[in-house]
Amino acid sequence: MNYLLVFLGGGIGSMMRFGVGKAFSKWSSAFPIATLVSNLAACLIFTLILYFWTKEVRSDWVFPFAIIGLCGGFSTFSTFSFENFHLYEQSYYGLLFLNIIISILPGMFCFYWVSDKL
Repeated sequence: MNYLLVFLGGGIGSMMRFGVGKAFSKWSSAFPIATLVSNLAACLIFTLILYFWTKEVRSDWVFPFAIIGLCGGFSTFSTFSFENFHLYEQSYYGLLFLNIIISILPGMFCFYWVSDKL
């Protein structure tokens, strides 16, 4: 059953990621905003689910469906790495540094905030 939950959550998360990519495709910028939005939103969703799962809801389906499937399908480390490499190749070192910092620190802050509440 967990395989099915991960599959369904991953499909929904991947469609969400595709939708964010389409929504931001009109922005003509070297900065990879769609990946940033997807990854930070996935971190926020992950932390909120983790918070409520540990505090209130203890359903067995939540972790495989929402955390592994949905958040795993919505976030994208491989695209993040590829886009950072692309920024490096084009000598956009400022954007590269900015992307790494604003992608990682807010995500870590989400988890810090939740761990403080547990």
